Amino acid sequence: MSIFNILLTALTLVPTNEGDTIQTERLDEVVVVSNSARQRVQSVQTGAEQLKLKELTASPQLFGERDIMRSLQLLAGVKAESDASSGFQVRGGTSAQNQIQLDGTPVYNAGHLGGLFSAFNDDALAAATLYKGLLPAQYGSASSAVLDIIGKTGNKSEYHGGASIGILAAKATFEGPIVKNKAAFLVTARRSYMDWILKMSKDFSGNTLYFYDVNAKVDWTINSKNQLFLTFFSGKDETGLEKMVDLKWNNLSASLKWLHYFNDNSYSQSNIYYSGYGTDNGTDLLGMNLWFAGHIRQTGFKQDLHLGLGDYKIDAGLQTALMNVKSAEWKKVTLEEKEQRKAWDNAIWANLVFPLNKNIHVSAGLRLTAFMPLGGSLYYDIDSKGNIEWYHNYPNNRIVKTYLNLEPRLSLNWQTSDLTSIKIGYTRTSQNIHALRNQSTSTPFDRYTMSSNVIKPEVADQVSGGFFLMTPTQMYDFSIEGYYRHINNALDYRDGKTFSSEIEIERLILPGEGKGYGVELSARKNGGRLTGWMNYTLSWSKTRIDGVNGGKWYNANNDRRHDINIVAMYQLTKRWTLSAAWVFNTGQAFTAPSGKYQIEGNWIFYYTERNGYRAPDYHHLDIGAVWKKQNKHTTIEWAFSIYNLYNHYNPYLINFEDRSKSGTTAVQYSLFGIVPSVAFNIKF
Repeated sequence: MSIFNILLTALTLVPTNEGDTIQTERLDEVVVVSNSARQRVQSVQTGAEQLKLKELTASPQLFGERDIMRSLQLLAGVKAESDASSGFQVRGGTSAQNQIQLDGTPVYNAGHLGGLFSAFNDDALAAATLYKGLLPAQYGSASSAVLDIIGKTGNKSEYHGGASIGILAAKATFEGPIVKNKAAFLVTARRSYMDWILKMSKDFSGNTLYFYDVNAKVDWTINSKNQLFLTFFSGKDETGLEKMVDLKWNNLSASLKWLHYFNDNSYSQSNIYYSGYGTDNGTDLLGMNLWFAGHIRQTGFKQDLHLGLGDYKIDAGLQTALMNVKSAEWKKVTLEEKEQRKAWDNAIWANLVFPLNKNIHVSAGLRLTAFMPLGGSLYYDIDSKGNIEWYHNYPNNRIVKTYLNLEPRLSLNWQTSDLTSIKIGYTRTSQNIHALRNQSTSTPFDRYTMSSNVIKPEVADQVSGGFFLMTPTQMYDFSIEGYYRHINNALDYRDGKTFSSEIEIERLILPGEGKGYGVELSARKNGGRLTGWMNYTLSWSKTRIDGVNGGKWYNANNDRRHDINIVAMYQLTKRWTLSAAWVFNTGQAFTAPSGKYQIEGNWIFYYTERNGYRAPDYHHLDIGAVWKKQNKHTTIEWAFSIYNLYNHYNPYLINFEDRSKSGTTAVQYSLFGIVPSVAFNIKF
């Protein structure tokens, strides 16, 4: 069991018996075309979800926190990592194979407190689009999905603010003009106060458990053709058990974007950005003092050009970034080791959207990536057993190797009638930042690395097709989509290895291939007092690696056969809105010991089949009610919710423990039973 699991067990676990969104900021505001049934039927891009943030965050929320990441998990083809995680998995990929962008800047960790809360404050968000593997050419660096989030801009004419108090965290927002009708700012901040609650208890006063995040954005309208945007995001977590464990992790990103309009249909965007994610963890257990740290840092420039030429739309651009990844630095008693490397990442692309005829529209693009690991630290040659055969010490910033990948992108929409369409698509994507995890969820003990002389880029190919239907009034719409995804150079641990077995990360892993395939069915009701949707996904996700599981295909950690999401929202009165959501997932695949043997009085577990067992099925029903009153200058809102209404203990962790009377026993740990919440919100 990882130290992070031990920490969660000690703090919280309960043992149990078993029309498209315009992706740019227009002058003065973000323009979002309604996410209507017609838009879903007519949009060209296959597998794209134009997200209505108000609708997503209206569903019942854990701890009363409106959370875009948890709400995403209610969409077809999207799965939660676990009961505790705001991470999401799309069409057989892992959350580490997604890229999340905030105003064009990558964010590498999207959760607070191990995923209990999203890193994104909903008061700072304006719009979002989820691309489920089929990406336009302007997106890359992800072998699964891309979530593109646009932050809110401030009000240029009036000052406004707001505050929210929940059971575990509070937040505040303030916005207004810097120069009236020319420049504006928006600042949001959020902090949990669980550490203050712990300090009130004599037994837990020495423990730490808190997070905070801050979003700030300034936009300046220079003239009718030019606008500048300055975006800042910072978040920090600290979790600790007195004199035993201290875990810290943080996000920091900043960007400066210049938006220039040539005319109403053509514009360019120039973006300079920085993104950083770091961990700093210490433990002192059983007399052993351990310290572990790592980081991902990226500094880059991105240039986009959009040309609207009647029915033809052209997007082209380039991106260049310097990467710095510390896969691990640790101190184990007297042993001190570190592995840190640099790289240069580049891409150019072009994408064309055009009509073939009146009923068929096409989006076709090409992206070329060039990834170059750089010298200045040690590289290795590794034999088949994971031993180092040779060391390479390249001069600082010398190119060690160049990986070129040509990535075609294609989506086609055939509108067979005014109410129906057929969409098909193909995408190739590549990814050069790789994550290694001991389990299916992300933790501060994840190790990250980049493509090197040994590790090759992950390259994924996906094909998808679907049928879309809406009723004449757009009150209802329905869809069925199928997909097949294959990935080369997928990484997994060698048998018997964990994140801390070796400092040289190439010695821990083996490359292989993965595949995911499935069918997604969706039905939506878009109007009236009762709105909502129902989704069902039937899917498979498998991995095959020579040297793991006897070289045979095995279920991936995120393989879950059936996923059902039912979400309903009902406008009871002018002031009361009710909501409910029911989620069902087949239990995740996991590896269980096949036997055990004894060495010097200690029992050692023996494993034969990777992910050959399944956890119990996962399901819960959540309900919510919101009371809202709008006065002349203020809006007051009370939000009530009950998470897991029927108190079903879902598996978070299954651990195998030796007990003197019953022998080896599988023990299920759960995070939550029933969780009631209340939050108070005010806007002025």
